[in-house]
Amino acid sequence: MALDTKHCRFTGRMVIVGFGSIGQGVLPLIFRHIDGITADRITIVTAEERGHDEADKFGVRFINNPLTRDNYAQVLEPLLGKGDFLVNLSVDVSSVALVEFCHRVGALYIDTCIEPWAGGYTDTTLTPSLRSNYALREQALAHRPDYAGGPTAVLTHGANPGLVSHFVKQALLNIARDTGHGAAEPATREQWAQLAHDLGIKVIHVAERDTQVSSIPKKVGEFVNTWSIDGFVGEGCQPAELGWGTHEKQLPPDGERHGFGCDASIFLNRPGASTRVRTWTPLEGPFHGFLITHSEAISIADFFTLRDGDRVVYRPTCHYAYHPSDDAVKSVHELAGKNWTIQKEKRLLMDEIVSGMDELGVLLMGNPKGVYWYGSRLTIGKARELAPYNNATSLQVTVSVLSGIVWAIENPNRGLIEPEDMNFRRVLEVATPYLGEVVGAYGDWTPLQDRNRLFPEDVDLEDPWQFKNIRVV
Repeated sequence: MALDTKHCRFTGRMVIVGFGSIGQGVLPLIFRHIDGITADRITIVTAEERGHDEADKFGVRFINNPLTRDNYAQVLEPLLGKGDFLVNLSVDVSSVALVEFCHRVGALYIDTCIEPWAGGYTDTTLTPSLRSNYALREQALAHRPDYAGGPTAVLTHGANPGLVSHFVKQALLNIARDTGHGAAEPATREQWAQLAHDLGIKVIHVAERDTQVSSIPKKVGEFVNTWSIDGFVGEGCQPAELGWGTHEKQLPPDGERHGFGCDASIFLNRPGASTRVRTWTPLEGPFHGFLITHSEAISIADFFTLRDGDRVVYRPTCHYAYHPSDDAVKSVHELAGKNWTIQKEKRLLMDEIVSGMDELGVLLMGNPKGVYWYGSRLTIGKARELAPYNNATSLQVTVSVLSGIVWAIENPNRGLIEPEDMNFRRVLEVATPYLGEVVGAYGDWTPLQDRNRLFPEDVDLEDPWQFKNIRVV
């Protein structure tokens, strides 16, 4: 599909809330691929001046006015009505509040994660369970019956969460093809879960290795990252969360169930940014990643759950396994050493990146053919060739936001939905031209590889796919 393809037509108004790296990266893609949208119909509402020059270049109205509990409705009501679109790319603004607002006024909605109001991620008056993504998701989905048939509100549709849920479906079909499974493409949630079960999938990682390198080294007292620093630190300070599979023999010593909701996941009583796991990608090979909490760990595990009445008979373990850029790893190490107090200086890597790529995909484990990774290999050079105002990491997110916007415009009355509810083929059709090399690859890696070599370890030799073997202790 050409990079100048108009995927849909939209003549309503659009408000972009938050204009950091993802907002700045998606704006030119909106103009490039959505017919009928004009600069005078877009308004940016944000909490800082960053990106004002770009907005001026495109002739887009720019309002520097942070949204709060007290003012969000007053600020947004003149800007949005029936048939308009709110693109929420902010931090510290309640997704639940904005979805409710959009439903009330008849506007479409999309975000990249379910955000609480400022301080919600680290509110120590709440239990770790109640400040988790699990709790935020349950809070949002509780409104689904009320919003049924209303304007479409797409929750959590960035790269991950978002794009990776569509990768999982394509990966399952690829494994089924390669192993002669012969199944027809599933048409229902239950059929997708049955396919994952029949293929023996026990664990799904969102396995990501970012190798982008800056010409300017990280300084002491500086947090450096290739995407939203506040977003990364916020989710990194939340409890580590993972969808909990039916093959798991025992909870981790610091693991707990939530005691409410769908019960598809557990949490650990420690921050995700201090929790490491073993994983694998085709180019990097084996590595240690951070188990950062993400909504896809819960929604994928929930979606691929098989039940016999009230009894769960199959569910895969699912979580993020993230190795950010090396300077970001140093930043996280320094952050942890300061007891999770963020550095005074922040630097988002963009123009100073000189090399590297983001290898982002899903790793499916348990099938006899071996582990299977499916995803995007996007270099910084290719990202710059494809779109302005982006690096490799941000472009994987911005094109997923674009594909979610397109899908919502084409399906305007679906109420509250998650990525797993969408047509994965349509999303990938829009996104793939911007993802660099999209590949699937098998490997013979397991988390038991080279274990017990230097020191004795407590591992489960009978089942390599136990979380006990995957976690780094």
